[in-house]
Amino acid sequence: METTRARTFSSATERRLRETPKAVLLDLDGTLLDTLEDLGHAVNRVLRSNGYPTHSLSSYRSFIGDGAKLLITRALPPRERNERVIRAGLEAFLKEYGENWNVHTKPFDGVPEMLDALKERGLKLAVLSNKPDLFTKRCVAEFFPKCSFEMVLGEMEGMPRKPDPSGALKVAANLKIRPSAFLYLGDSGVDMRTAIAAGMLPVGVLWGFRSEEELTENGAARLIKKPLEILELLE
Repeated sequence: METTRARTFSSATERRLRETPKAVLLDLDGTLLDTLEDLGHAVNRVLRSNGYPTHSLSSYRSFIGDGAKLLITRALPPRERNERVIRAGLEAFLKEYGENWNVHTKPFDGVPEMLDALKERGLKLAVLSNKPDLFTKRCVAEFFPKCSFEMVLGEMEGMPRKPDPSGALKVAANLKIRPSAFLYLGDSGVDMRTAIAAGMLPVGVLWGFRSEEELTENGAARLIKKPLEILELLE
């Protein structure tokens, strides 16, 4: 499925569309895992304990994706968004989420089969997330124990968050594969901008947290509705 915007590519993207992929870099929340309930419930418990209004789980679709600090900032009432309150909220959230991160979380339908199929075709797989690195690694180890990812990288001190391409380029360098030979699979505009900045092919997934419009407006070269549709891009 493509839109007019998605079919209007730069010359660099056109070259990447013609190149045979050797690796796939994958986002985590909203791409591999449905983490919406555990994240939303954890933040709502923090808000409730401090006397702040809570949010519907669907609201968290637009809050998630830019790291834990921005998640808390967006959830707080605008008048409370100062550094002291945000820092306290972040600390409380990390504790709360750390105790309840795998209650409702699960892989999206078809994702394990997609990972198996990609590995069978000889592609290298890696994960890049704006989720804190500790939780990123926990989630991958818990839900994909049989998938041998070459690298799993979350938010950490000293490395800018997506859409800065530093993390994606670090993965490419460690795997010794040029960025143009990567498919980048993600569910948000942040992911599409990261892929473009890193010189990777941006592929948007429509089963995640964000909209088709957001993906195409931020440069998705391809959109897929179901995980196994990614195999068509390898033909």
